[in-house]
Formats: sequence, structure tokens, C-alpha cells
Amino acid sequence: MGADAFEVLILTGRPASGKSEIIDHFTRLDAATCRSRYHLAELDILDDFPMLWTWFEEDHILSQKLGRPRLHTDEHSYFLHPDLWNLLIERLDLEYGKRLREPGYHARFTTLVEFSRGSEHGGYRTAFQHLGDDLLSRAAVVYVRVSYEESLRKNRRRYNPDRPDSVLEHGLSDEKMERLYRLDDWGEFAPGDSDFLKIRDIRVPYAVFDNQDDVTTGQPEKLAGRLQAVLGTLWASRG
Repeated sequence: MGADAFEVLILTGRPASGKSEIIDHFTRLDAATCRSRYHLAELDILDDFPMLWTWFEEDHILSQKLGRPRLHTDEHSYFLHPDLWNLLIERLDLEYGKRLREPGYHARFTTLVEFSRGSEHGGYRTAFQHLGDDLLSRAAVVYVRVSYEESLRKNRRRYNPDRPDSVLEHGLSDEKMERLYRLDDWGEFAPGDSDFLKIRDIRVPYAVFDNQDDVTTGQPEKLAGRLQAVLGTLWASRG
């Protein structure tokens, strides 16, 4: 961790749990407030959704315009190979490694890494194994906790068919939600509300942001207060 700001903050949880809204809240604050209230420097966001969406677009171009086989997904947008979920995590880690080439990178930036994983494609236990030591040794984790039913409700509500590539307005079909995200292994991976994850030989502090009451929608004061409490706990627990 830096002197007064997280170097890497991993934000994870089910789809539509509130992760993107939390990031949107951070980005609307001035730098001094973000640092003093949440221990965050200027945010550099690494999100696997834009990478995933690029694969969908490429597969559409290949199959519909070029007459070529799809590379990543079938015609229903399911991955052709399950380990492509791990490839996305490896890509996030690769992008972080590029950031570290910049001298004094973390003097200016907190890297915010966002992704969701369900048990069907390996869960969090598998995903975190594909993050490298450079990232994990600097990281703290916030898991945004909602039930599957709440994730499904908010996924339906946020979906805008005119902006399927939008970070804040994309959504999944109910069938995909059921198959990919009903089961979530976070409770087995990290059984308490705060402590340390042990990934290989690295201890990574984590805390849970409970969003079952949906403070990320239209409740900015409650959101700010809860974020401050969760990140304050996380900051105090860092090694």
C-alpha cells in the first residue's frame, strides 16, 4: 500500500451488484476528497467487460461479414473454451504490468480492477490464481455482496438495448444469469466479512460491501457513508 492511498483496489461481486455505480461515485469526486475519504489516488480503471465486448464484436464481424469461424464465442455468445475466462484475468494482469513500466506510477494512481466470476466458470478461487504477484502484493479487495435474486433484478432494470456496450447499462439474459452467475463461491473463498485472502504465498486484505439494500441506486449519502466505513476497515487492516 502507498503512504495514504491504496495502490491496487480489486472490486468484485455479481453482475449488477453495484460495482460500476461505486466506480461512478468515485469518479465524480475531486481528487482531494477521494484520497481523504476513501484512500484512493487518481483512478486508473482496468475492467474486463470492454475486453469481453470486443470479443463479441470481433466474432460478429468474422462470422457475419468475413465468412470466417468465430474465435471466442458461439452464436449465443457463450465462450467456446471455458479457460477464456482465465484469459480475461490474465489480460487484466498484463495491462497492470504495462502500467508499472511508468516511473512513479503509484505515486499518482490507484489501479482499480473490476470483474465478476461465477462458480460455473471457475469462481473467484480460480480467477485470483491468474493475477500475478506484482498486482496481488499491492492489492486490497472489496466484494460487493448481493443475493442472486437482487443481482437478477438489477440486471434486468439496468439493461438498455440501445447501449449494450455501456459499462453502466449492459445486461445479460435471464438464462445467462442463471447459468453463469447463480452460483457464487465467494462465501467459501472468503468466509468472513473482512480478513485476508491467501493466494499462493501472498496475503491480500479484503472487506465486504453489503449492498442488498441497494444503496448504490439513488442513495448517495448512504453510499458514501458505507464506502467510507468499508474502505476505512480495509485500510486499517492492510499489512
